[in-house]
Order: sequence, then C-alpha cells, then structure tokens
Amino acid sequence: MLYYAQNGNFSNAQALWGEIISSSYKPSIEIVSALMDVYAKFGEFDEIVRIVQESVYRDFGSELGIYSLAVSCFGESGQLNMMEDIIKIMVSRGLKVDSLIGNAFVKYYSMFGSLEEMEVAYHRMKRSRILIEEEAIRAVARAYISEKKFYKLGEFLRDVGLGRRNTGNLLWNLLLLSYAANFKMKSLQREFLNMVEAGFRPDLTTFNVRALAFSRMCMFWDLHLSIVHMKHEGLVPDLVTYGCVVDLYLERRLGRNLSFALDELDGESSPVVETDLLVFDVFGKGDFHSSSEVVLESSKRREWTYSKLVKMYLKKQYRRNQIFWNY
Repeated sequence: MLYYAQNGNFSNAQALWGEIISSSYKPSIEIVSALMDVYAKFGEFDEIVRIVQESVYRDFGSELGIYSLAVSCFGESGQLNMMEDIIKIMVSRGLKVDSLIGNAFVKYYSMFGSLEEMEVAYHRMKRSRILIEEEAIRAVARAYISEKKFYKLGEFLRDVGLGRRNTGNLLWNLLLLSYAANFKMKSLQREFLNMVEAGFRPDLTTFNVRALAFSRMCMFWDLHLSIVHMKHEGLVPDLVTYGCVVDLYLERRLGRNLSFALDELDGESSPVVETDLLVFDVFGKGDFHSSSEVVLESSKRREWTYSKLVKMYLKKQYRRNQIFWNY
C-alpha cells in the first residue's frame, strides 16, 4: 500500500486501504502516519480526511493520536483551514485539544499565517490553559523577527513569562535580542542585569547577542568587558564571538590592535558555532564568520583553529585592499 502511494499509484493504494478497512487487520499508528505523510506530499488532502475518519471508525489506535497526525500533516503543508476543520471534528467527538496539538496549532499559524492569525491562535491556546512550549515559542519569535516586530516580540515573551525555567535561557535571550536588534543599548544592559538578578546564568548566546550589538555599534570597551565577563563565567567563545571582534577592528581599520583584542580568547581551539540560530535571523552572519564557514566546509584539513582562520582572513583582506588601491 505504501509502495503504491509513494509512487503515485493512488488507485491501488486506496484499494488496499479499503481491504484493510474491511478486514480484521489493524495497521500500526506508524503505518497510518506514513500513509498520511505520502498523501500530504502529493497534495491529496481529502484522502487524509478519509483515512482519519475510517481509522477512527475502525479504532486503529489512539483516536487523539490519529487526529494529532492529521493536524501535523495539514499544518506542515500550510493547509490551515483543513487543520482547523480536523480540530473542530475532533472536539465535536468529545476530545480535548492537548498540549501537542495546541502547540502544533500555534507553530503552524506562526509559519504560514499572518501575525494577526498567529496571535489569535496563541491566545486561543492560552485560554485553553495549555502551556506554550519551546518549539512553538521559537516559531512565534521567528515570525515576529521576520516582520521586524521586535516590540511585539518583547510583549509576547513577557506574556509567556520570563521566569519560566523549563525553556532555559531562551525567553531571556530572545528578549535581549529584541533590544539588540534596534540597538537599544541601555535597555539591553538593563534586561541583562534583570536576567542575572532573576537567577538565570548567562550562556554563550546571551553574551553573543550583546557582543554583536557592541560590535555593530563600535563599542570597543563594552565588547572587551563582555568577553572578560564571559571568560569569568567559564564559557568558551565560538566563531560568532571571534567574528564580533575581527569584524569590528578591521572595519575601523585597527587591525594592528587585533592581537591585543584576541588575547582574551582561546585561539588554539577548534572552530564551532554554538550560538542559537535565531540570532542570525536578526544579525545575519558577519564577514569573518561567513568566510570562515566557507573555508571550513570546503577544506579537507581537520586541524583548523581560530588563530589559523584569523591569519588566513587577514591575508585575504590584505590582498583585497591591495587590489582596491592598485585599481
């Protein structure tokens, strides 16, 4: 049945599904899920509705689980109206929307709906006393960031509750990012102190959000102090941290002072990126970061260090400047 469906032979797949429905055989929830996924891939959404109806009728497993699979299929395909319809059918059968379905509902509206629709979906879930979880929080944050609605992002994070512990530093880091995006440096510093006072220990993303803002604003001393603080916290810098320093000093034509600035960093460790990817949705990747990733991805050498990357980058910049002045 799956083979037929995967190859677009829907008539044979449907015939075999009909035989299953008419027999005493009960396929596993994994088989039902796989069949729904195939139909979603080919845009055969009415078939998914039929599978749900017949699976529930035959009691192939958890009824709520079947509906949850359908919500994911419709949501991932951007079929928000069909997602709404299947939830209404589910509720009409006396089933309650659980955390998995509620969070999926918000996530898919964040991905495919307007901001207004997303906010309505979030408040509907909140009224149902369902707690929004990390994946949905990230989806909502990305939607606000893509529209540059940083003030609304901050309001959302406060509404979720900055004191929540089960998401780690995510909420605080996103709040700092909302201020850093508009270079509201006083607010950024104030909320950083509030984060520490609330008992949250800053992580690498926390420091890199600040470092990126300091770098773009050419705040040399603040960037230096932040790196010292990060070192005091026992945090290891990543490629983003190095990029903040290198890009700032070269942009201001202070390359001769770069070695002093990098003394606080461990230049002999292997390059990694451990900063939350949502940060790049706001700031993108700096020139040193982007260039280094190209080198790391294209080179077969495995002994790269930050120091070697910086040296190669400086040579590249020197050649570029030479060509510019000769021209």
